This record gives sequence, C-alpha cells and structure tokens, in this order.
Amino acid sequence: MGMISEFKEFIAKGNVVDLAVGVVIGAAFGKIVSALVDGIIMPFIGMLTGGESVSDWKHVLSPAVIENGKEIVAENAIKYGEFLQSIINFLLIAFVIFMFLKAYNRMRAPAAEEGPAEDTLLLREIRDSLKR
Repeated sequence: MGMISEFKEFIAKGNVVDLAVGVVIGAAFGKIVSALVDGIIMPFIGMLTGGESVSDWKHVLSPAVIENGKEIVAENAIKYGEFLQSIINFLLIAFVIFMFLKAYNRMRAPAAEEGPAEDTLLLREIRDSLKR
C-alpha cells in the first residue's frame, strides 16, 4: 500500500477530524475560561487582597534604575502572580473538561441489563452439576 493511500485511509477514518474539532473547540474554550479568570475571578481576588491585580504580584530581585526620567536598567522580578493566574486557568479548564467527560461517558454507557446475580448463577451451576 502506498504512502498516499495510507494517508487517505488515515484521514478518512474520522478520528483525525474529531481530533481537529476537539482542538479548535478546546482552544476557543480556553479563551473563554481565560476571560472568566482575567475579567471576573482575579479582580475579585485582587479586591480581597488589597486592590492590586493578581497578575501584578511579583517579588523584586533588583529594582529598575532610573536616571533623568529614563529607565537605564530594567527591573528584575519574579512574577508569581502571572504564574498563579495560569494555574487557576488550568484548574478551571481541567475541571470543566472533567465534568463534561463525566456527563458524556454517562450518556454513552449502555444501560446495564438486569439479570440474576453472579452468586445465583454459581449456585445454579452447582445444583445442575449435582443433578448429573
């Protein structure tokens, strides 16, 4: 089988299309969650912690050097607020995807057929073998 025909078969299976749709929807959903975190959650947390934006939280290692109103040496800082905001984004996205997959798997799961319990089946097998 040639490489081109193998590639056509690979594309035609549908899994690639499903994956592409998932990636596009995931990227769009990530933007929605980022907007939620940046626009609603973080301002609320900033208000609770003194009014400063969480993304502005940092630990300055060496301050900027300014002479005559011009920055000569840039500030050197550890920006842990941006990192914290990224962690919150990730956790929210992961939680929503978890909830979505949980609901999806619940809908996909076939209804369990009601039948006799396993111990009942074993007892029947024992009974039938004793009759012989």
